[in-house]
Amino acid sequence: MSFSIGGYVFKNRVICAPMAGVTDKAYRILTASFGCGLNFTEMISDQALLHGHRKTMEMLDLSQETVPAVVQLFGGQPQNMARAAAIAEKQGAIIIDINMGCPTPKIVKNGEGAALMKDLPRARELIRAVVNAVEVPVTVKMRKGWDDSSTNYLELCRIAEAEGVKAITLHPRTREQFFSGRADWKAIREAKAAVSIPVIGNGDIFEAGDALEMIRLTGCDAVMIGRGGMGNPFLFAATAAALDGEELPPTPTLAQRIQIALRHFDLMQELKGDERTISEMRKHLSWYIKGIPGAAQARNRINQANTREEISAILMSLLD
Repeated sequence: MSFSIGGYVFKNRVICAPMAGVTDKAYRILTASFGCGLNFTEMISDQALLHGHRKTMEMLDLSQETVPAVVQLFGGQPQNMARAAAIAEKQGAIIIDINMGCPTPKIVKNGEGAALMKDLPRARELIRAVVNAVEVPVTVKMRKGWDDSSTNYLELCRIAEAEGVKAITLHPRTREQFFSGRADWKAIREAKAAVSIPVIGNGDIFEAGDALEMIRLTGCDAVMIGRGGMGNPFLFAATAAALDGEELPPTPTLAQRIQIALRHFDLMQELKGDERTISEMRKHLSWYIKGIPGAAQARNRINQANTREEISAILMSLLD
């Protein structure tokens, strides 16, 4: 079943979440190959974009991707966010997402990310500025609130809709929770009832059945997969099949997991070169082999490896 935001129609309701240091171009190409219907970039700083930071501009490279990618921006000042959104649009973004959910201390201390949920008048001003600055649809990703005493997500949902936002993603944990405890899916259902624009559910989807259950319980329009997809792009294919009522693909073998890990490595190497790939792939490789007998020792060896050949040999040794 297709899904749409502001006139753009996507092939299914499976979305890859924005994750700093994870959802780069190589990762997006990989998730697209596994049937993901919509990708998000890593969150991009408005300030870095305004200053033309080289690596930040690289993060805006959306060329040659078979699945569209939403560009997610973070910042705390309305006019700066508006200017950054205009740059992203000029670079080819078809949708701009405003990050109002990141819990990271270095982000919230600047009044950005989830900290915007503590200041709804400024959040409204920021949303309005971005919507007015671009022609493409604008979306907002938020949490349930700052803490249990200020769960104001419904108010922010209504503000976003009133200011012209075309879809909302809700991760129903508070900022203070970070990723602990269970996501409160009931909040997604309440958000869906509160607004008429699409609501994307995010949080605790680790297998295809979780996505089916989220949609059943909340009525959300699409599901967003974050941590569940790290080292497990097979989850996107399984979830897409489940939501379309098709037979689930078989559980990947260890050999298939290693094959895809190396394919991911090669994609990144092609885009970023040897040195950055070795450094940045280490965390991905640890996710690919998580739970495999001998993984801890292999992970230690991967952290010392300096070539693709060494890494391939380490991974292949797990098949023994």
